[in-house]
Amino acid sequence: MSTFAAMGSIFRFKEFEVNQQGCAMKINTDGVLLGATVAANNPTRILDIGTGTGVIAMMLAQRFTDAQVDAVEIDEEAFKRSTDNFQNSPFKNRIQAYFGSFEEVKSNFPYDLIVSNPPFYTNSLHNPDSRKKLARHTDFDFFNKLLVFAQEKLTLHGQLELILPVELAEYVIEHGHAMGLHLRKTITMRSFADSEVIRNLITLGKNSVESTIQDDFIIYEEKGVYSAEYRTVLKPFFLAF
Repeated sequence: MSTFAAMGSIFRFKEFEVNQQGCAMKINTDGVLLGATVAANNPTRILDIGTGTGVIAMMLAQRFTDAQVDAVEIDEEAFKRSTDNFQNSPFKNRIQAYFGSFEEVKSNFPYDLIVSNPPFYTNSLHNPDSRKKLARHTDFDFFNKLLVFAQEKLTLHGQLELILPVELAEYVIEHGHAMGLHLRKTITMRSFADSEVIRNLITLGKNSVESTIQDDFIIYEEKGVYSAEYRTVLKPFFLAF
């Protein structure tokens, strides 16, 4: 979905700031919706995979005040920027950035919540800019490895939350089930009430449930006017709300 690049390199939230300068991927609608809508039961350890600017990690640190948040980033420039953003935030004692792939994360404790706004341009042409290619392009092997990692690193009642295009979400749900990660909830996201679903925010966990929850989320009431639902979930973060 659209980015917020027009607001410049510094994006000011109510409780923290995000410097986006030098990051291949800027703050975007997918990321802030993931950070704002994750439904978790008082997690104490959180992992943000592909943290980029660090915005999702800081949103979760703001929401879950008892949580320790780890954030991993494979792009060196983005890692440096997220580290600076974390250190300049009020959550600096509860949030830590790590450079490398998620598979290299060495944690002595399992996670209650793992989140990611991952690269998902699996069928598109590679971007000629190598850093944007790394940030925006992946293949299905990434998601297979992510599912294996989540199965190993989640607590018994922990959750994996991802925001994905519809077809990719279906792939991840199917393969997650085969690995013992069961769908708990889907939030279908649309730009307008009468438009097609553009993203699915899915919640997977180790414990199967008798029935899954499905919610519908509308971003715009009309062109240029955010919906009441969008304004409500982002009110704790956006100065404009």
